[in-house]
Amino acid sequence: MTSLDPLETRRKRLMFRSSYRGMKELDLVIGAFATACLNDFDSDALREYEAILDVPDSDLLDWLCGKSPVPASMDTDVMKKLMSFEYVKTLR
Repeated sequence: MTSLDPLETRRKRLMFRSSYRGMKELDLVIGAFATACLNDFDSDALREYEAILDVPDSDLLDWLCGKSPVPASMDTDVMKKLMSFEYVKTLR
């Protein structure tokens, strides 16, 4: 029996969390972001992404829609990548 690489296990868990947050709009956007980016994330980026997934849906949606600014504590490289992610292009 082969065991999965610890990073691969984390990525799979984060992919599931990304696609089943609870708010359909975020499931679609965050899920597409995870599909496009998670495989390229190292351990540090995965940690930053996990912190993003811990944010309540309403706060994350407000940040993504520009209703409120991203707090300094969450203004990481991964958050910047998420904020600039072009979801619509993934639909083509």
